[in-house]
Amino acid sequence: MNTFLRALLWPLKWLLALLILFEEWGWEPLQRWLARIALWPGFRWLDAAIRRLPPYAALALLGGPALTLLPIKLLALWLIGQGHAVSGLAVILATKVLGTAVVAHLFGLTQPALMQLDWFAHRYTQWTRWKDRLLAQVRASIPWRTARVLRRQALRQWHRWTRR
Repeated sequence: MNTFLRALLWPLKWLLALLILFEEWGWEPLQRWLARIALWPGFRWLDAAIRRLPPYAALALLGGPALTLLPIKLLALWLIGQGHAVSGLAVILATKVLGTAVVAHLFGLTQPALMQLDWFAHRYTQWTRWKDRLLAQVRASIPWRTARVLRRQALRQWHRWTRR
């Protein structure tokens, strides 16, 4: 890849990496949160039924949240267009968090069935390798390391102030 193209793709790569990091940051805690809700009486049978789904039914179910949340995201854009930027942004953020929680939980339930699909298992493995390489590059970069040092210093300072 030539230098010019690499320079053009660099900001896009960082933006994508930050989006992936945000997803990763929320994925585990949100999955655990929804798993606790799924333990409530009346929800256990639903998780068990989802775990028993055949591969293509699991795949269709996993696509459900995206289709369900699309009208809500359109509502958020409409709100922004009507001059209610804060409300629209709040709806987008809430939808993102809820959507991530639901998809994380559903993926945890359906992953064994999905991995039975050779093409899915292959693509998932490729995605995981690519994502891990991208995140390793970002984490090794000077801006990332500098931000981590600054964050640690800020946290130390915060703890000093709150102990008083």
